[in-house]
Amino acid sequence: MKSVIVLAAVYALAGCGGASRNQQSSAPPARPLAALAGQRVVVLPVHYLRGGDSLGWGARTGATREYLGGLDDEIAFALKERGFQKAWAFPEDVTRTARRNSAYVSDPNSLAAEGLRGLLRTEKDRRVLDPLATQIRSLVGLLDARFALFPVEVRFEKTPNGSGVAVLRVVLIDARASEVTWQADVMSDPSPTFSRALLASLASHLADLIAAQ
Repeated sequence: MKSVIVLAAVYALAGCGGASRNQQSSAPPARPLAALAGQRVVVLPVHYLRGGDSLGWGARTGATREYLGGLDDEIAFALKERGFQKAWAFPEDVTRTARRNSAYVSDPNSLAAEGLRGLLRTEKDRRVLDPLATQIRSLVGLLDARFALFPVEVRFEKTPNGSGVAVLRVVLIDARASEVTWQADVMSDPSPTFSRALLASLASHLADLIAAQ
C-alpha cells in the first residue's frame, strides 16, 4: 500500500501556481507538487542516512555514499519515467556541472543542510540561511532553474505489525527567495526484510507526488 505523510502543504510555489499562504485545506492534494511538472527543477543528491533504528537496517546499508547514490539513481529513473528527463536536472547532472564549475559552486553532495533534517515548524525555520542559501542559489542558478527538490535524509522505522519502512525527508526550496516552500516525509511500501527494493519504492512514491505513472 502506498503511503505518503505530508507534513506541510505547499506554502507558496511562486511562479508555479501554488496555494497562497492564507489558504487552508482540510486535506493535502493527492499530487501536491503537480505544479512543478511545467518547471525547470534541480533534484539535489540525497544527503544523510540516519542510523540507530530499532530494525538495525541503517547498519546494513554498507557504504553510506554508495547507498544514497543508489537512491539518487532510483529517483532519477522514477522521474524520467514520468516524463521529466529533459526539463529537470538530476543528481548526476548536478554533480557533473558542479565539478566543471568547482571554483564557483559547492560540492552538491556536501551541502550545509543539517538544519533541514528535522520538521520545520515555523516560518523562521523555513528560511534557508547561509551558507546553505548561497550554495543552493549558486547551483540552481547555474542550471537555469529556480526550485530545488532536496531529498535530505533517509531513515528506517518499524511499523505496528513488525515490518519496516524507509522514510525520506524531502523539502522543496525556492532558491531565489531562500525559503523552504514545502516539506514532507515520503514512505516506502512496508517490507518484512531489508532490501534495495525499499529505494525503488521510495523513489516511486516521491514521483507520485508530482505526476501519475
